[in-house]
Amino acid sequence: MLKEISSVFSFLTIIPSNNTDLGTVARYMHVFPIIGIGIGLLIASIGFGLSFFLEPLIVALLVVASIAIITGIHHTDGLADFADGLMTRGTKEKKRQAMKDLSTGSAGIVSVVLSIVGVIIALSLTTGYELFQAILLSEILAKFSMVLMASIGKSAATGSNSPFIQIMKDKRRLAVAGVITIIPLVVIGGTTGLILFGASIGVTLFLTGLSTRSFGGITGDVLGAANELTRLSSLLIFVSL
Repeated sequence: MLKEISSVFSFLTIIPSNNTDLGTVARYMHVFPIIGIGIGLLIASIGFGLSFFLEPLIVALLVVASIAIITGIHHTDGLADFADGLMTRGTKEKKRQAMKDLSTGSAGIVSVVLSIVGVIIALSLTTGYELFQAILLSEILAKFSMVLMASIGKSAATGSNSPFIQIMKDKRRLAVAGVITIIPLVVIGGTTGLILFGASIGVTLFLTGLSTRSFGGITGDVLGAANELTRLSSLLIFVSL
């Protein structure tokens, strides 16, 4: 089991592993929230420590930079492609082709900038232990959103996302992921954690419906976008409560 978790951790971060292969990662997609806990604890600890020495805005910028470095920004790239696809006029096929285009369009650039600015603003509005909570909870939920989307969505086209969607149709895996997610949310966030959990489900359902209507289903880029947008929405809701 440790080998498989190591493989999933490597897939979601820049940390290398000799065990990484797509089939293994797909079979263990339900442990994505565990990786979210690991990433969240690491980045939250960085933010928590820095908040005692630096101004909140600088801490927020460094936290966002840490997220980008540790995760390799490949989910951010998914958000950009997702936005480009949505903004493309035409058939579902044409929209999917726009997502595959190696060049990033204006919609993709704007969406990434707004996402980064939104995260920085949200993080700058909190400090100390609340900052730790915000980072950790949002990262767990970001990973759970991908699991939930794969479980309830259908593949827009055969590709690297297909094994994940096929395997996650086993609802027992979703139940396991849900338990892994809820426990730290309640222990660390209490009522706030439960509110964020409900909100993340709503965001995921919305994105799944939007992607199904626009692209005929979900793709790897859509899963990446769900990760980024769930993190952003969770942070914004956290600082608003």
